[in-house]
Amino acid sequence: MEFSTWLAFFAASWAISLSPGAGAIAAMSSGLNHGFRLGYFTTFGLILGILTQIVLVGAGLGALIATSSLGFAIVKWLGVAYLVYLGVQQWRAPATPMVAADDEPRVVTRRQLVLRGWMINAVNPKGTVFLLAVVPQFLNLKADLTQQYLVIAATLGFTDLVVMAGYTVLAARVLSALRSSHHIKMMNRTFGALFVAAGALLATFKRSV
Repeated sequence: MEFSTWLAFFAASWAISLSPGAGAIAAMSSGLNHGFRLGYFTTFGLILGILTQIVLVGAGLGALIATSSLGFAIVKWLGVAYLVYLGVQQWRAPATPMVAADDEPRVVTRRQLVLRGWMINAVNPKGTVFLLAVVPQFLNLKADLTQQYLVIAATLGFTDLVVMAGYTVLAARVLSALRSSHHIKMMNRTFGALFVAAGALLATFKRSV
């Protein structure tokens, strides 16, 4: 990939990462619930989800999902169900301080947060179709595609690491000021509603024809 082409994709990847969506909601929710150091592991899962999408697109499976009504519907409704499930969990979370002291046991493991982030991005046909629409514009079909996909994956991964760190730390800083159970309950319900809204938006997403 030529440097000028990569530079254009690098700029586009910031817009992709900064755009509000289920990933940003997940990063902020984890920051609120677990603080920055633990909550940031959700971002690693989100990036793994992006890499999964890129592998699917690179292998041609993304095109199959985008053109197969059944395949698209299965992946889409799995994504919808998972986002709604996360929303209900967040809505029903107890109104207690969500960042435990360092000497208190953690309720959620790092592996669970990584898996949660991966599910959000991997089971999202909107991301697949988006990559199918955007990535080819930056590919040189006469050059080695594997190397170009690796560059694209690394670029998207880097921008997500930075952007989601910002979302996570912002939410964690907000959390430090929350001591009232009423405020915590409101934050839980806000993020629960956002997850459900993200699921509802995904439910309206239709396959390109």
